[in-house]
Amino acid sequence: MFKTLQDAFRIKDIRKKLLYTFLMLIVIRFGSELPIPGVNTSYFADFFARQSGDAFNFFDAMTGGSFTSMSVFALSITPYITSSIIMQLMTIAIPKLEEMQREGEDGRKKIAEYTRYVTVGLALIESTAMAVGFGGQGLLLDYNAGSVIVAVATMTAGSALLMWIGERITENGVGNGISVVLLFNIVSSLPDDVNTLYTRFLSGRNIPVAVVSAIIILAIIIAMVVFVIILQDGERRIPVQYSQKMQGRRMVGGQSSSIPLKINTAGVIPVIFASSIMSFPVVISQFFHVNYASVGGWILTMLSSNSWFRPEQPAYSVGLVIYLVLIVVFAYFYTSITFNPLEVANNIKKQGGFIPGIRPGKPTSDYLNNILNYIVFIGACGLIVVSLVPIIVSGLFTISHLSFAGTSLIIIVGVILETIKAIESQMLVRNYKGFLND
Repeated sequence: MFKTLQDAFRIKDIRKKLLYTFLMLIVIRFGSELPIPGVNTSYFADFFARQSGDAFNFFDAMTGGSFTSMSVFALSITPYITSSIIMQLMTIAIPKLEEMQREGEDGRKKIAEYTRYVTVGLALIESTAMAVGFGGQGLLLDYNAGSVIVAVATMTAGSALLMWIGERITENGVGNGISVVLLFNIVSSLPDDVNTLYTRFLSGRNIPVAVVSAIIILAIIIAMVVFVIILQDGERRIPVQYSQKMQGRRMVGGQSSSIPLKINTAGVIPVIFASSIMSFPVVISQFFHVNYASVGGWILTMLSSNSWFRPEQPAYSVGLVIYLVLIVVFAYFYTSITFNPLEVANNIKKQGGFIPGIRPGKPTSDYLNNILNYIVFIGACGLIVVSLVPIIVSGLFTISHLSFAGTSLIIIVGVILETIKAIESQMLVRNYKGFLND
């Protein structure tokens, strides 16, 4: 990775793109420190401190702490991510959008345009819900129509600006701009995480104990990073052989290729969906002031990830089983709507290809479906392992959330690998151009 960056800085064009990306990230950090006019900047920080659940922690990490401080970029790019998922699901459900996606570059541009509109709409809805729902409870210093409009306009504009910055990074910088912005937000919370680990395990300990604790922490972090890299890069390659056919006076085809099926086919989506569903009842209960001493309160506590693996309250860990089941279910669900074995099998058949030992058509579809079910289960188990580690540490050692653990770690590793590959690809293209010009 470091060798790739060193080589990239030696190339003028790529160096400019890296500098452009860096300057855009500085703009984002600057906007993250600007408070929204007329807003109590500590309101959501105090609100989050009273809440529990991985969805709250993950949302705070995605915004780089901008939400808890109620800055201009309080909503961050979460509306864009949500709108992208919605458009992806709608593409499967609506035939017209599916046809548009198959039109090539023009179709993708139209879908991207619709995604922007949905992003602004979601940002408007979310900001209005926060300004109206929490404004009278202390979020707004002066709860009136003017302050609500200012807060809504600022948060919506901030989210739209971040979306624009992400797209500009994609065009003029390196890697996927939205992913880079998300990575930067999560990484910006790392100093707080280091301070949390230092305070809990190293501060006040004698030197031998502190050294051993530091070594164990580093070993766990390195092991998790290596595991996530394997999980992200792991794939099953299905060989495909194409038969020869006559075109004009010569035979063409006969080459072989493969279908790469990623082990972690659904990415972090299953964990996000599972965390959101587990935290949704807890959020709703805040508006109805549920008594946590009642049966309903026990269920809400059970659904909270902060209650799992507590030695003094082992019964609440039952909620962890529900959480793990949801991860597996959503892994299969999301994969089923993003990968269609029957469509892939038909495309292979149309191109004159076949999987060695498997008949074209439905047998190929069934073969791909069986392999996919096996792979999805392995990927879901990998997501469970990554998600369990921070939950176990938090429960046993009474630690608040860590931004680089669990879901955030998958995003960090995935985006870094994606960006490095993008840089290597640009370097390779430049070398080809230089060779052709010579």
